[in-house]
Amino acid sequence: MIVEDELMAQLQLKRLLGESFPDIEVVACADSVAQTVEYLEGGPSIDMIFMDVELSDGDCFEIYRRCSIDVPVIMTTAYDSYAVKAFETGGIDYLLKPIEPEALKRAVTRVRQRRSPEVPVSAPGPDPGQAYRERLTVKIGNRLLPVPCSDMAFITSEDKYNYLTLLTGEKYLVDFTLDVLADQLPPDMFFKVSRGGIVSRKAILEVVRRGGRLILRCLPEKEGLRPFSDRWNNLTVARARVKPFLAWLG
Repeated sequence: MIVEDELMAQLQLKRLLGESFPDIEVVACADSVAQTVEYLEGGPSIDMIFMDVELSDGDCFEIYRRCSIDVPVIMTTAYDSYAVKAFETGGIDYLLKPIEPEALKRAVTRVRQRRSPEVPVSAPGPDPGQAYRERLTVKIGNRLLPVPCSDMAFITSEDKYNYLTLLTGEKYLVDFTLDVLADQLPPDMFFKVSRGGIVSRKAILEVVRRGGRLILRCLPEKEGLRPFSDRWNNLTVARARVKPFLAWLG
């Protein structure tokens, strides 16, 4: 997918991709935050996104605030001042315009090298070479509160923002995207069930099938409510995540 508000830049990137990677198919183009969010929330699956920083209705970081992005992102822009923020949001690479063919080749190769080979579904475990978070710091006014991972119930995207809910019921706004947190939280304790939700193993009370999806009833419990009612703390496991989730759950 190409996210770019200038038609000539879209066409140039398509041409460069066709010359260097004829096996890559550009399945969608968008020129705004709104179009991109709409596609990511309901369009066919994609493997990679080339994303311009400045779009017709805002910057690309608004896309991260409004939805979760599950695929590698290569950011493109004429300005190098966005580089740090691009990598903080989980960007794989950062290409300055005009895009050089060799730089494009390196970026696409890097994405492909990071993809895991297909293996039988099994429960994910910690990578011994990676240091995972033991806590997440949240802001409360002018204070910072370190929250241990063991106290977390789930993290969700709601109304353009991301929220952390604790097992005890407290709810806090968090600055990190779900994609970033999914990479940083211990995989034996947390699972990304969809673009909009990460759940802690400790929070899961019940699992029920509905169609091709799974519905999770999670802590914190709410007294006097029927299980799986709309007012319960329910999370939905996306269809594509059902098998790996069940393997993770054990």
